[in-house]
Amino acid sequence: MNLENIPTIKGATHPTKRLGRGEGSGHGKTSGKGHKGQKARSGGGIRIGFEGGQMPLYRKLPRRGFNNKNFKVSYQLVNVGQLDKLEGDIVNRETLICAGLIRDNHQGVKLLGAGEISQAFTVDVDKVSETAKNKIEAAGGKFTDHQSESSVDKNEV
Repeated sequence: MNLENIPTIKGATHPTKRLGRGEGSGHGKTSGKGHKGQKARSGGGIRIGFEGGQMPLYRKLPRRGFNNKNFKVSYQLVNVGQLDKLEGDIVNRETLICAGLIRDNHQGVKLLGAGEISQAFTVDVDKVSETAKNKIEAAGGKFTDHQSESSVDKNEV
């Protein structure tokens, strides 16, 4: 079936409203625009948010805070279930790049807990979610020395 073969459903299409075709049509004379005024003119109307010259609400409200994008920290995400693609038992930036799980860029690496793990790994990444930490420790894995408790993220992405 092609688009040109699809039948039109009864009531789906409507004839266009014919404006200015005499009083008897119901849309004659002013063509449904009323009498005079800005809204009756061609191209007439006001922009969204305009309040007749009064200071608009979006300019009255304070703008608070500033988020400097230069200091934004973003992470490349790797799930625990993807670690089976690695050769060896060490999980760090270099082994993840070699396996094609992350890109070689300036972003950090965060390990998430989706999937199952079958072998013990030694993990050395920037952040680890709580579920990933539990799964790695349950499989007999461990974290390197500089991996502290403060870098374990409580909220998984």
